[in-house]
Amino acid sequence: MERDAKDKVEVLRSRLLGDVPHGFLGRRGGVSEGIHAGLNVGLGSDDDREAILANRRRAADAVLPNAELVTVHQIHSPDVITVTEAVALDARPQADAMVTNKPGLLLGILTADCVPVLFADDKAGVIGAAHAGWKGAISGVTDNTLAAMEALGADRSRIACAIGPCIAQKSYEVDDGFYRRFVEEADENERFFGSGKPGHWQFDIEGYVAARLAVAGITKVECLGEDTYSQPDRFFSYRRSCHRNEPGYGREISLIGLRG
Repeated sequence: MERDAKDKVEVLRSRLLGDVPHGFLGRRGGVSEGIHAGLNVGLGSDDDREAILANRRRAADAVLPNAELVTVHQIHSPDVITVTEAVALDARPQADAMVTNKPGLLLGILTADCVPVLFADDKAGVIGAAHAGWKGAISGVTDNTLAAMEALGADRSRIACAIGPCIAQKSYEVDDGFYRRFVEEADENERFFGSGKPGHWQFDIEGYVAARLAVAGITKVECLGEDTYSQPDRFFSYRRSCHRNEPGYGREISLIGLRG
């Protein structure tokens, strides 16, 4: 299927990841239409499958042409897999993070408000990508990604991490039960919650994920600070789609790979 993309694919990059092929992509530059308009790569959406596949090819080519794109069936877990070869779309394992040291592979994480995190130890030639929704974040998906990278020869003193577009604190209202769950896990987590309307709080999930990385010994962390919820022309957002009573929503992709 050939359709004309309405715009060029937008690729946001991190200065900390340097020359490692990577990018955080939004919705610009894709072929999907309607509520999924743009670069929707979510196979779990109700979008036209051929459009989704075309968007996935566009996304990969924008970051590392000719690489094999690898994604997982994300389940909001702390689970990480080590990728050694390409994975068929219909054989995607259930997990929320991937690591590899194999050139020619492009790791892809899908989000629509959750936090995408890209990891690289350029010297060791080891990379990782994680999907950190609140469930995965609090249960340690980033910690597990770091451990899996170390098993491939990475050194966390060299690992750089970039946190891509996600829902911002001003847009992320949570209830008191959610707040208590995080504060009961650690008193210092209170700092990630701002006051909201009665019985509610505004959660800084980007800050929380960055702090988890810092506690794990990562000294090079960059937050892009892009709010998916408040920029409908640039990013898909699950929460925004719910507030608009839309029947579905698209997913953006964050990518990192190693050149062959």
